[in-house]
Amino acid sequence: MIRAPLGPVMLDVAGTRLTDEDRTRLSHPLVGGVILFQRNYDSPEQIAALNADIRALRAPELLIAVDQEGGRVQRFRAGYTPIPPMAELGALWDVDRAAACDRAEKAGFVIATELTASGVDFSFAPVLDIGYGSSRVIGDRAFHRDPEAVSELAAALIAGLARGGAGAVGKHFPGHGFAAEDSHVAIPVDPRPLSAIRAADLSPYRRLRGELAGVMPAHVIYPEVDPMPAGFSRVWLQQVLRREIGFEGVIFSDDLSMEAAAVAGDIVARANTALAAGCDMVLVCNRPEAADALLAHLAWHADAAREERVARLRARAAHSSLAQARADPAYQLARNAFEPQARPSVASRAPRDARS
Repeated sequence: MIRAPLGPVMLDVAGTRLTDEDRTRLSHPLVGGVILFQRNYDSPEQIAALNADIRALRAPELLIAVDQEGGRVQRFRAGYTPIPPMAELGALWDVDRAAACDRAEKAGFVIATELTASGVDFSFAPVLDIGYGSSRVIGDRAFHRDPEAVSELAAALIAGLARGGAGAVGKHFPGHGFAAEDSHVAIPVDPRPLSAIRAADLSPYRRLRGELAGVMPAHVIYPEVDPMPAGFSRVWLQQVLRREIGFEGVIFSDDLSMEAAAVAGDIVARANTALAAGCDMVLVCNRPEAADALLAHLAWHADAAREERVARLRARAAHSSLAQARADPAYQLARNAFEPQARPSVASRAPRDARS
């Protein structure tokens, strides 16, 4: 077992079991976490075993995360509760605000209970982007067009996550809802001035700054503010997010393998730029050769304040297995709200997108 502070790099793994190459990478002192994908999941029992193997590699244990938002972005499916897209909660908000918030809280509780019982620390959720309708990659992942609705529904979901033992990581700061391009394959640009973004898109972050354990910035360029994407920008991360908004949690980069991150150079330059801008942890996904290059060449020194922020993302699991969680009456009550017959018949406010 490796004993070292958690490093600033979060990596993925190849499949449903750790390979020798996975073990070597995850044992590197620069690594601090693992992000899981659909390919890593076969069953609740399998994912629990995989997570136990990951945790056994290091002391302190690596953080384990996943994108388990609900809707089309739900990496673990068979054996897990199907959570509706967040736009469905937004549509319910237009009919009954109290019912929508109650449903959002239950969604967060179910997501966190299932994940923490399986050995996952947190999900990269909630999506705090405003549902302008112009971004297909966001689409029905956004709660609503109204910043107040986004803030209130997200607050309820975060409360549910906390009740289930998990922290919340809001994304994609300062907002990906207006830019049409998909940052996985292009470089999105949002031409609005800071005043417009501050008036709408930043509202959820101001409202939730003390409730979010983490924030993930967007690979979006806002040329009226900074020529670099937000995740590489000192203006966005240090001046706006830290100083103006007062956020004190962990800042994660979005995946540095995405096309929009290429503006910062090669993988080492991308990581250095993101960390210098203010990120605490950088993600490198689906490119093992890039991960190896980064681990070989990144220069980094541990920081006590950062370590404390990162440690707050450790799950507080109430159940040792998903089977045990299913016997919990509180979990059963929340989960029943998402049975097909219990789902309200409201239409999604945002267009659906086949991408995950």
